[in-house]
Amino acid sequence: MTDEVTSWLAERAVPLRGLVAGAPSDDLQPLKGVLSGARVVGLGESTHGTREFFQLKHRLLEFLVTELGFSVLAMEASASAAPAVDAYVRQGVGDAETALRGLGFWTWRTYEVLAVIEWMRAYNRGRPEERKIRFAGIDPQKCGASVSVLETLLNERAVDRGAGLRSLLGVLAEAHPGQHPDPQRRLVREAEELAAFVQDRFPEAEEAVRHARILVRAADLVTRDRLHDDPRQTVYAARDRYMAEAVQELVAAPSTKVVLWAHNGHIAKSAHGHGPPPLGRHLKERYGDAYYALGLLFGKGSFRACRGRPRAGAKARRPVGNRIGMADGTTVEARLAAAGRGDLVVDLRSVADAPDAVRQWLHEPSAMRSFGAHVPRWTYHLHRSPTAPAREYDGLAYVATSTSSRLLPPDGA
Repeated sequence: MTDEVTSWLAERAVPLRGLVAGAPSDDLQPLKGVLSGARVVGLGESTHGTREFFQLKHRLLEFLVTELGFSVLAMEASASAAPAVDAYVRQGVGDAETALRGLGFWTWRTYEVLAVIEWMRAYNRGRPEERKIRFAGIDPQKCGASVSVLETLLNERAVDRGAGLRSLLGVLAEAHPGQHPDPQRRLVREAEELAAFVQDRFPEAEEAVRHARILVRAADLVTRDRLHDDPRQTVYAARDRYMAEAVQELVAAPSTKVVLWAHNGHIAKSAHGHGPPPLGRHLKERYGDAYYALGLLFGKGSFRACRGRPRAGAKARRPVGNRIGMADGTTVEARLAAAGRGDLVVDLRSVADAPDAVRQWLHEPSAMRSFGAHVPRWTYHLHRSPTAPAREYDGLAYVATSTSSRLLPPDGA
């Protein structure tokens, strides 16, 4: 495939000399100019189970922290459980693997993400508190830690109010978004009343107040419909909006710069068609060019995901390796592969001097692979998402070969 688009990509692409953190950063230096004005850099992934994506994100995090002053890693992971990870990376409290498991998603219980957490701890060791990097979760799901914190507080200081907490809100700890549709929003009202009580009675308990707010968001997700005539009212829209709000809370401090770790579908600046606005859309509207969305794609290989869709009450499916060949010539991945630079990064912002054919390709939908934590049992390799590259992303990183992420052993193994 040799045409104007392929030639343009080959000329602009920055070849990556390696994916593993700790390597010299000479090849990443062109990104300094591209990212110099960014306050939030979204690092996406077209699968939640590609080892090379996690390694590259680790390397980019190292670069952004050490050379561009970024100070927070915000992850598509439990906002409730994340303080345990933050306590480890900042003060060395607890155990890295235990804290990582607490985030609630099998996708992050890997040796690759564990290496990121250990690097953050090593970076912080011996530094003054104001120069340490932080870890934050932004997803209201998996909020069992918040229920436990509030239960402890109320049992100690407001026994009557805490007596029914577990029965009323305990369902939130494990429930999935959209699992308990409730047009009357009873659970949401219970969570809101609890949050108001904690705020009024214990305003000095800032951590408890934060956990109470997480429960309000979690209750909204659990009770929202998955389908709605207005896509902005679905559970998917609410989840991305809440994650965006969590990022905005982090960026409230003027000097804070955030590295955002999430799926491509979340960090994208816009949704295709009439879909719900993703997390990145909210950040783009709030921060403009100070938000940079980098999508991560791969050519061929394997990735880890659960086969089949999850069912309420059913035993959790085991994540397995899923093999897949090279995408066909109409996909974004095939274009990047044809550029002939191997693993690469390409900036899509400065295109004013690009040929008409390039600008057309950048702004009109092409097929692009996208896989979540679960994939169809037999037809996953056919899945594509219409994507207008420059409308949805500011840049793309391409990894030629994907291998499955390496899971930590089960608890107790």
